[in-house]
Amino acid sequence: MKRREFIKGVVAIAPLSFIQVDLFAKAEKPKGKNAMDIKTALKELTAEKEAKDSDKVKLIVPEIAENGAVVPVKVEVDHPMEEKNYVKAIHIFATQNSNVRCVDVSLTPKNAKAYFATRVKLGKSQDVMALVELSSGEFLKAAKPVKVTIGGCG
Repeated sequence: MKRREFIKGVVAIAPLSFIQVDLFAKAEKPKGKNAMDIKTALKELTAEKEAKDSDKVKLIVPEIAENGAVVPVKVEVDHPMEEKNYVKAIHIFATQNSNVRCVDVSLTPKNAKAYFATRVKLGKSQDVMALVELSSGEFLKAAKPVKVTIGGCG
């Protein structure tokens, strides 16, 4: 193939590549099963039971997150971990992300302590919420605001 023929072919095809890129940019991104608002997520997890604010749920998050892609979150629950009275699960939410459910952790009395630490992504400044499910069927919660300086989701 000669160089001039190659260049003519590239010049002829180039506008088509921009059209295709534009079509992909306008396409709607598929939503996952967790793409819901915080009220819907809470109703789904609690079976519409009320989640009470509690000082027994200690949520530790930074007031200001330099990078929203790696925000440290710690949850500690002041509750016994006995055979018939224990923390069954800890759920962590980013209340304004498109995927509000960040982490779901199941616990048993063998864990000995209701504690969990992780890192989550926050797309913008918002509240981080911890929802705690007890073996009795009760739900406790705590929330704190986190200011994000650089977004982590997109």
